[in-house]
Amino acid sequence: MKIQQLEPGVAIADAISVADLEEVARQGFKAVICNRRPGEGEDHPDDAALRERAEALGLAWRCIPVAPGEYGEADIAAFGRALDELPTPVLAFCRTGRRAVHLWARSRAREPGCDIPALLEAAHAAGHDPQPIREMLDA
Repeated sequence: MKIQQLEPGVAIADAISVADLEEVARQGFKAVICNRRPGEGEDHPDDAALRERAEALGLAWRCIPVAPGEYGEADIAAFGRALDELPTPVLAFCRTGRRAVHLWARSRAREPGCDIPALLEAAHAAGHDPQPIREMLDA
């Protein structure tokens, strides 16, 4: 599990396991957003075990499953609502962190006064190519 900070109170990670959730809680996260779809990999049949363990550790849980590169308006809005509603800090994850960073960027870009260059730099600093995000935001 590799955790990358995007902004104060929001980080992303690649795939996490049930065992990783103890470390997530130890690092002070208060909530987790899962962007993986049920059955997308042998390591992720669904989010039930993760959700149960997260809740047992006192972590708020939200699942917004999306396919890579397929982020609908409802998905983006749901991610933005999750960031507004969940206690911070929040950790969002998918298989590589790419869906999580894309959903974060698209939801934050909708906010009035969003600093798009800073948003792209944060994505780059977290190890993700900002060009696809720039293209999504320009579309």
